[in-house]
Amino acid sequence: MELISLLVTAITTEAFDTKSFVLKPVGNHDVTYEPGQFLTLVFSATVDARRSYSISSASFLGEPLTITVKRIDNGAFSRFLFDTCKVGDTLQSIGVSGFFLLPKPVESHQQFFFLAAGSGITPVLPMIKTLLHQTSNTIYLLYSNKSEETIVFKSALQSLKRDFPSRFHVTWLNSNSKNLLQARLTKIFLTDFVKQHVNIEKSSALFYLCGPKDYMQMATITLLTTGIPSANIRKEIFDTTKVNVRELPPDTDAHYVTLIQNGKRYKFTAQYPETILVAAKREGLILPYSCEAGKCGTCAATCSSGRVWMSYNEVLVERELQKGRVLTCTGYAVAGDVTIDYDA
Repeated sequence: MELISLLVTAITTEAFDTKSFVLKPVGNHDVTYEPGQFLTLVFSATVDARRSYSISSASFLGEPLTITVKRIDNGAFSRFLFDTCKVGDTLQSIGVSGFFLLPKPVESHQQFFFLAAGSGITPVLPMIKTLLHQTSNTIYLLYSNKSEETIVFKSALQSLKRDFPSRFHVTWLNSNSKNLLQARLTKIFLTDFVKQHVNIEKSSALFYLCGPKDYMQMATITLLTTGIPSANIRKEIFDTTKVNVRELPPDTDAHYVTLIQNGKRYKFTAQYPETILVAAKREGLILPYSCEAGKCGTCAATCSSGRVWMSYNEVLVERELQKGRVLTCTGYAVAGDVTIDYDA
């Protein structure tokens, strides 16, 4: 896999702890992406240190490729970007990935609801822009922050609200607000919101969630209890903490893995506790991956023959699973040999 070099052409401060980085591909590389996807950066020559950052630009509007990064105190990579990276620097990337996407096609009768907290607005903004400029659908945004000062993209959202007053509706929730009813997203608030604003069949109401783990868990459970189908709840997860899974695969024997990438075939063995990704890395193969926790989808490929058991999956939904999509970072070959196709 060839790394993509990206030149930092501009840096903008969005909030006291958040910056946007405008990137220009160097050479013949062309980075294409859809709203809601992310870019994975490589921070070492060993290609082992990787972090993914949501793309905040909308390419159809002619906006240059931009990622937005929140500084995390214990995050070495966000601190490097925030404190050290400057215009003129070059970053390395394995490219774009992500399943946090708008439906294809967007149906005119669908309603879109975005629930974002803090930096969770980053992948949401280009999705909202796309819907507003390219469809006639109604869009609601519930945006939670600690205070007015921590709101990211406030001016951009206000501008969209002015341009599309009848179709774009924003509810600002700031935890330091004196109005406790407008301070936090709660089960009661969200339940009432759904009752008030979902004015179509719930099967046509799509909800997109991005924020802290507890925030999304509460929102997901609440939406399910109000009758929103689970397939209509899409989530983008920033937390890459590995989940301790005690369950063993149904088969811990060694099996051959045939891996297809860029038209080439590679064959190696994989056996629990090695995942398919770990076994491939042991063989010296350079594959797309980031979180290694079953949460981002960068490592997703198609199992074209055999069976793969995943210890954890928080990104592939039923329609992808039915197509044979698997996560190699949590995937194990079971019940025989398998073929994993990254080109499919």
